[in-house]
Amino acid sequence: MFLTIDTELMWRHHAAGLPLVEQMARSLEPAGVGIAHQLATLRRHGLKATFFVDPMPTMVFGLDAIRPVIEAILAAGQEVQLHLHPNWSGARADDAGERYARFNLIEYSLDEQRALLSGARDLLKACGAPEPCAFRAGSYAANDDTLTALAELGFAYDSSHNGADAPWPSAIGLDRRQIAPVSRNNVTEVPVTLIEDTPGSLRHFQICAVSRGEMRAALDHAIDRRHAAVTIVGHSFELANRAGTRANRIHVTRFEALCAMLADAPSTLQTTHFRDRPTFAAGEAVLLGPSVLRTRWRQAEQLWSNWIEERAA
Repeated sequence: MFLTIDTELMWRHHAAGLPLVEQMARSLEPAGVGIAHQLATLRRHGLKATFFVDPMPTMVFGLDAIRPVIEAILAAGQEVQLHLHPNWSGARADDAGERYARFNLIEYSLDEQRALLSGARDLLKACGAPEPCAFRAGSYAANDDTLTALAELGFAYDSSHNGADAPWPSAIGLDRRQIAPVSRNNVTEVPVTLIEDTPGSLRHFQICAVSRGEMRAALDHAIDRRHAAVTIVGHSFELANRAGTRANRIHVTRFEALCAMLADAPSTLQTTHFRDRPTFAAGEAVLLGPSVLRTRWRQAEQLWSNWIEERAA
């Protein structure tokens, strides 16, 4: 089990011209349900999680924009790995997002990607993180050049392949339905887990994207089919509304329920860190098939989330 949290300053808050302290609050600790809350919940349930942290905003705001959250994650016994949104490399502090670099890593050449990844790794370490061994691209925007560059830089794992967003911006040359870990370009690719919510429609296992029922069914399916790994995605800001001003009760409840599910089955749903250097048995992993009942229940939850939880100030 890889319980992963993408941790970043949100571009929308920078583009809105918010001061740095407010950007940090709304991105990293929004409404009391950010990183501190997530770390406390993980601790209570005895779970491991991977925080993919984007250090690129430090190019604009300095190391203290990201260093405190890295220190908190490490102090809680969780791991920090590398995340990267390259648009920050062209940003300026006080122009409300007027200037920026290309947003997707796949828009860069192999040499450019290698330079971006190397620089981001150095920034992450300058903020206090250990040498990273795993990576996830911002917006899942990785391709085979990304894997080549990661291997050249000594990374062992990538977790950017998301078939629900393939072939753009998730552009690694794997089948959309690939969810089993696989060796590619000298890196172990650990794809984001997917379910099929309606025939032919893929949905990734993200806290804000699937219901508790879908989570439970996907985990049971993985156990029954003996999947080598399950990779779940969350974000530092995901348990709050989009403005970062109030907790989204639907998402908070889902996260708590997910942690409880994992804690109740430590032998079959054992959470792990990439720094533990896991290896995986070769094999295929078949997606959980569609269920009209599960999909309709999630759509009802999403309707409440979008119309009530997200609209509240």
